[in-house]
Amino acid sequence: MSSSWSSLAAAPSLTVAGVLSGTSGDGIDVALTRCTRAAEARPEILAWATVPFEPDVAPRVRRVLDGGQLSVPELGRLHLDLGAAFGRAVAQVAREHDVSVDLVGSHGQTVWHFDGVGDPGTWQLGDGNQVARFAQAPCVCDFRAAHVAAGGHGAPLAILGDRRIFAHVALPAAVLNLGGMGNLSVWGQDPAHDRAWDTGPAGAWLDGLARRLLDAPCDRDGACALAGEPQEAWIAWLLQHPFFAEDWPRSTGRDTFGEAHLDQFLRFAGPGARASDLLASAVVAIARSVADSLERFGPPGIAELWVAGGGVHNRALLGALAEALGLPVRSSAAAGVDPDAREALLFACLAADFLWERWSPIAGTSAHALLGQWCAPPRGLARGESGETH
Repeated sequence: MSSSWSSLAAAPSLTVAGVLSGTSGDGIDVALTRCTRAAEARPEILAWATVPFEPDVAPRVRRVLDGGQLSVPELGRLHLDLGAAFGRAVAQVAREHDVSVDLVGSHGQTVWHFDGVGDPGTWQLGDGNQVARFAQAPCVCDFRAAHVAAGGHGAPLAILGDRRIFAHVALPAAVLNLGGMGNLSVWGQDPAHDRAWDTGPAGAWLDGLARRLLDAPCDRDGACALAGEPQEAWIAWLLQHPFFAEDWPRSTGRDTFGEAHLDQFLRFAGPGARASDLLASAVVAIARSVADSLERFGPPGIAELWVAGGGVHNRALLGALAEALGLPVRSSAAAGVDPDAREALLFACLAADFLWERWSPIAGTSAHALLGQWCAPPRGLARGESGETH
């Protein structure tokens, strides 16, 4: 261990930045947090921001997320450039809020996650060494790869932080994250019964349809979906995918529910389909997929659903969830957790766990793993060589 690692590991609390770009690929989320050594202590959010991708990075991220073919050199360059972009974003937010960062937890940008068929695998771009270099702080990265190596799926990981992040909600608790994919984490009094799973697509369907049909990055506030009429035949087509019949544990990604899947859906719906009806149908399908999986895999006694992620801003989706579940559906903001910051906060927690050697249980196995890899910033760079002027 380096002296910097040793001194950080001995600290009773740390300022940790969580950084990622989600499967929606709409920017870089940065959460600056205060994590304390007590295992159940709730992390404190000091600042949060979404930093736009740099102009030369954004189209390459969109291309790979939409299934475009990149050469090996192009992927290698994007891996480095994303790492630098994540590091710069951390440095920018820290500078704007006058916060000194001790440690960074970088999730990266998921570009592939296995579809439940064959051996598990996952791949995130964003070199942790570049993150550390440009953030000028040690970085922990590759959380999902470590999860797979221990026998897991690499996702979802939210349950590993939610007990702390949502420390004050009533038990049993259920938290739904609505990003490109939806995922649920549920827990009660006994941590041995904690569970998490992917419910299926969320933004991958809704944002994908909005880009095609509305020429917009999303259906803002769910306005178009609210104007439409859900079509049962279309809902049934979306939910007939074999993923929704899979048992727990389960996870999925854009390889399964990406652009090719939307192509098939639009062909099934036909050329005269209204955009509002297509979006309304997708909203109902998402809500029913959540309700079905919570009934199958969740504990009895769930009294409310907490929702985080970009989908929390879609009024049509929240209404459909409340109808499908028969439960109150609440933004995580009401629990003191900014819904847009929740995932970045999670990876800040996991970085602190790595440093403090808190081993995580791997769902569906008897294994525990220390999730992540350590990347230290280089020493001795001349002023300006890191790309920053300190």
